[in-house]
Amino acid sequence: MDLLAHLAAFTATAEEVSFSRAADRLGIAQPLLSRRVKSLEARFGGQLFDRSRRQVAVTEFGASLLPYARDVLERADRLDQAARSARAARTRVVGVPAHCAPVALAGVLRAGAEHGTALVVRELPPRQRQSGLGDGSLAYALLRVAPEGAALRVPLGLAAARQPTRRTLHLEDLRPPRGVAGLPILTLEEDEVPDVHDRLARAAARAGLPETLLRPAGPAAAALADTLAGRARLLCAEAFARQHGAGWTPLADAALHRGYEVGASESHGESGEVPRWLAEALAQVTR
Repeated sequence: MDLLAHLAAFTATAEEVSFSRAADRLGIAQPLLSRRVKSLEARFGGQLFDRSRRQVAVTEFGASLLPYARDVLERADRLDQAARSARAARTRVVGVPAHCAPVALAGVLRAGAEHGTALVVRELPPRQRQSGLGDGSLAYALLRVAPEGAALRVPLGLAAARQPTRRTLHLEDLRPPRGVAGLPILTLEEDEVPDVHDRLARAAARAGLPETLLRPAGPAAAALADTLAGRARLLCAEAFARQHGAGWTPLADAALHRGYEVGASESHGESGEVPRWLAEALAQVTR
């Protein structure tokens, strides 16, 4: 028995002094309301209403139980309100890419405070951000998607030890002369996802680059050291390269750029919806 629904039928009928009006008030069919009242009478062992009269009347037995029924419903309503307040007040974890600008992340936290939502940002690889939404460990996350239809796009380019002489860079420009090994192109963990890696590999093959030139970077600090020492080029965003004193040239092929969208976890009661203010704040993180 759904005790709250049955008690609601009891109290509504007592207050409306009518089965039909009580059913309309609760938005249910009258036969269902009548069955609920009868089920309560069977459970409590006495009649709640006198049906012998033209107008429904609460029996003495029903009148003695009515205050308790109302009290249970009021407590249940307060419990629901407390649960809603607790959901609204709890901290929500937001998954973001590694190496985001602290100033931009601080903007996300401030935006949450302004909208009454306590946020915590957590830097995670792309796969963990995706799985975090599924298992509920994250409330929101920046997810990697194809750049063509992405809400947020980040141009990628190659960081190098020297300042660039070109305005844009085509992969075929990096084709080493015959007999020369050429500088490896290192990819950060943020770009080590199947779709991105496959796009880069196909583009490199079309440009005639040796397959061995493409390598996972491993730890970012070591990759940066190799780049600044002139031993490698690093695929990254401009802000990351500039932050560490490297030269940077954007790739001409926009299909190799990063694409993001903001996702929400349904297990956090977000229903897959992302507040506009949060989407706008996270857009600054990717720049």
